[in-house]
Amino acid sequence: MTTVILVVMCVVVGALELYAGKQSKDQARAFVRRIDELNEQVTKQNSVLVTVGEQLTAELSKVKREVLPALDSRLRHNSGQVEELAGLVHQADGFLRSQAGRLQDLEQQRITLAALRRKLTEVETSVQAVRRAGTAAVEGKVDTALDRLADLERSGGEILELQRTLTRTLEDVEDVVAELLQYTESELDDAVASALTGRPRPDADGAAVTATGRLWTRDDQLDDILTEMYERCVRASRLDVRFRTVEGPDGLAPGTPDRRRYFLGGQRAEDLSGAFTALLISTGADLPRNGGASLPRGGLGRGEPPRLPPGVGPVRAPEDEAALKALLRTLYESSGAVAQIGPLMAVRTRDEILCAVLTAGQSLELESDEVFWDPSAATERLRRLPTHQLWDLTGWAATP
Repeated sequence: MTTVILVVMCVVVGALELYAGKQSKDQARAFVRRIDELNEQVTKQNSVLVTVGEQLTAELSKVKREVLPALDSRLRHNSGQVEELAGLVHQADGFLRSQAGRLQDLEQQRITLAALRRKLTEVETSVQAVRRAGTAAVEGKVDTALDRLADLERSGGEILELQRTLTRTLEDVEDVVAELLQYTESELDDAVASALTGRPRPDADGAAVTATGRLWTRDDQLDDILTEMYERCVRASRLDVRFRTVEGPDGLAPGTPDRRRYFLGGQRAEDLSGAFTALLISTGADLPRNGGASLPRGGLGRGEPPRLPPGVGPVRAPEDEAALKALLRTLYESSGAVAQIGPLMAVRTRDEILCAVLTAGQSLELESDEVFWDPSAATERLRRLPTHQLWDLTGWAATP
C-alpha cells in the first residue's frame, strides 16, 4: 500500500513538473512575441520619422530656394523705386522752376499786351472816321489784331491752369515718396532690431543693416562739422552708411534742431563692442593722474594700468582712435549733443561728457524709452550702467 502511494505521488509530481515547464515555455513565447511586436512598432515609427524629416528638409530647401530670394528681390526693387521717385521729384522740381520763370515772362507779356490793347483801342477809335470813308482794308487789319490779342490772352490762361495742375501733381508725388521713405525706414528699424536680438530676418543677406546711429546737437553752428566728424568716425570703424534720414523742424516742434539717423552695416555688433571698448580704454589712458582730473570709470582707477576685458583684442589702428577722439572733442565744444554708433553712445551735457558701450538689450531698452535725443535723460540712464561699461571723459576733453 505504501508503495502504491509513493508511485501515485511520483506520478503527480511529474505531472506538475510537466505542467510548470509547459507554462514557462508559453510565457517565454508570449514574451518573445511581444518583443517582436515592439520592434516592429519601433521600426514603423522610425520610418515615419525619416519620412517627416525628408519632408521638412524639402520644405526648408524650397523656402531657401524660392521664398528668400523673392523677398530679397522685392526689397531691392522697392529701393530702386524709391531712387527713381527721388529722381522724378528732382526733375519735377527743375521743371517747376522753369515753368515759374516762364510764368513770370508770361505775366510781363500780359502787361505788354494790355498796353498794346489800349493802343489798339485808341487806333480803333481813330480809324472810325476812316471806316466811314470806306477804308475796309484798315478795318480788317484792326479786327485781325484784336482777334490775335484775344487768342494770346486765352493761351496765357491755359498756361496758368497747366501750372496749377503741375503743382498739384508734384505735391502728390512728394507724398508718395514720403510714404515710401517711411516704409523703408521701418524695414531698416526691423533689421536693426533683428541684429540686436540675434534673430535673423528672412530677407537678410550679407549686406544687411547691423547697427544704427544717431546724431543731434542743439548748436546749429556745429552741425556741419559734427556731422563730418561723425561720418569720419563711422568710416574709420569700417562701417558703411546704408541709409540716412534727417528729421527737421517740420516734423518736430518749431525751433527744434535736426535729428539725424543712420543705418550702418559692415561689422557685427559683437566686434563693434570690443573695438569701441578698446578705443575708450586707450582714450582714458591719456588722462593726467595728478589728482586734478577724474579717471574714467571703465577699467581705470587706483593707479592701475589699463586692462582689456576678456574677449577684446589688441589696441585698434591709430586712425580709429584719432577719428573717435576728434568726434569726442567736437562733442565737447557743444553745449548739448548726442552721438551713437552701434553700441557706442556719447552724451554731452553742459557740465560733462560721458561715453558707454551698450549691450544689445540695453540698446533696445533705450530705444523703447526714447532717451537718445535728450542728453540729460540719456546721462541719467547711462550712470545706472555697470562701471566697466561707462567712461567719464570730462577731464580728458577739458585737457588741451
